[in-house]
Amino acid sequence: MNLRTYRASTIAEALTQVKRDLGADAVILHTRTTKAGGWFGFGARAVVEVTASTGVNIGPARSRRGAQDAPSSRTDADRAAAVAPSRETLLRAYEPSAEQPAAGAPYRGAAPTTFARAASGASEGSGGGVSGGGGGVAAIATCAPFAPADDGARLTLETELTAIKSMVARVLSSSARARTGAMPEALQKHYLTLLEAEVASEIADEVIDGVRADLDAEQLDDPDAVRRAVLRRIAGHIPVADDAPSPDRAEDGRSYTIALVGPTGVGKTTTIAKLAATYKLRHGRAVGLVTADTYRIAAVDQLRTYANIIGLPLKVASTPAEMAAACDSLRDCDVVLVDTAGRSQMDDTRLEELRSFVEAAKPHQTHLVLSSASSESVLLKAAERFACVGPSRVIFTKLDEAVNFGVLVNVARRINTRLSYVTTGQEVPDRIEQGDADRLAGMVLEGRGSA
Repeated sequence: MNLRTYRASTIAEALTQVKRDLGADAVILHTRTTKAGGWFGFGARAVVEVTASTGVNIGPARSRRGAQDAPSSRTDADRAAAVAPSRETLLRAYEPSAEQPAAGAPYRGAAPTTFARAASGASEGSGGGVSGGGGGVAAIATCAPFAPADDGARLTLETELTAIKSMVARVLSSSARARTGAMPEALQKHYLTLLEAEVASEIADEVIDGVRADLDAEQLDDPDAVRRAVLRRIAGHIPVADDAPSPDRAEDGRSYTIALVGPTGVGKTTTIAKLAATYKLRHGRAVGLVTADTYRIAAVDQLRTYANIIGLPLKVASTPAEMAAACDSLRDCDVVLVDTAGRSQMDDTRLEELRSFVEAAKPHQTHLVLSSASSESVLLKAAERFACVGPSRVIFTKLDEAVNFGVLVNVARRINTRLSYVTTGQEVPDRIEQGDADRLAGMVLEGRGSA
């Protein structure tokens, strides 16, 4: 008996391995889904584990009573063979049902709904396999992965998917009418655009209701008037900071100090370099840099390279006390920009350490830097956890990598922190803009091309 276990990302990949190694006569003895990789449970990925064999003596299914009375000295493989059904039963379970296409039709194999129970009294196990009532492992035969048989079948599948998408769009349109009542075509078009851009339904409803209140019946039939009204309403949901583009020395006599905080990999260091170049080269301010990012490999060297190119002093702080001393040593500068180490929003200890660095710097502004390429749930979680450092502004980076701009509207509204800057690429000193609610509203309606 050749008993082997295969692991893959999907059940289809695992079954392909089984068929390749053991052939078409292979018998599946057990399947389960587990986790692999990651760090202390974080970042683990789902893995499908399939146990298969050849040479299993598949005879008539034994009764549950008989399986329970089997001698305890038998191996697990022997027990599996004892409770397995006949091969004819297994193959019948794999044959197309009356609802499925016959041989030569678009799909090979059996649809998941046509698999029969593998043994009398079998029930689905918690691990995703099928186990007999007597505790043995039931067997399911496999022939081929469920997939289109040829190009014609693939085209048929694509046509069916297109039809499904069209049906979903019609249902969405019907749902829109049900929630907001009959609406002019131009207004409905923008409403559906908001939903497709993943703007929260409650925000989309508020935008549409606001436009209806702003415009009369004649204006609602004017596409241009409707678009302008929708843009105004979207922009009204995006709080934007009204900071001066080139800050002067603070009223307390210190250098105007700005700290950037945020998760790892969101682009804080690159954004710091862009701000430094903007303040010095475009506005003629004396700028100093301080970095506390001594954890990331070559992070200090990266910022030092930028500082040397622009011609700025750079200080490195490894402790909160060094942070305070570094900021004080740059008191002759108009603006001091503080780069902090990226922190996981799940690491309470590191977040508390970050808070001590920020408090030592005593910034006049603290900007939370978030990546537009992240999901809404990740952005909101990061904003919640970084609230401990008291950010007063938010910077959205990587707009050129964003999937849907509507998510940014949702986040900007939920975190109640004003938008200060956005970045649209890695080029320094370019690809950075002050927060503009009208521009972001246009991105929501126009999509990726306007980023």
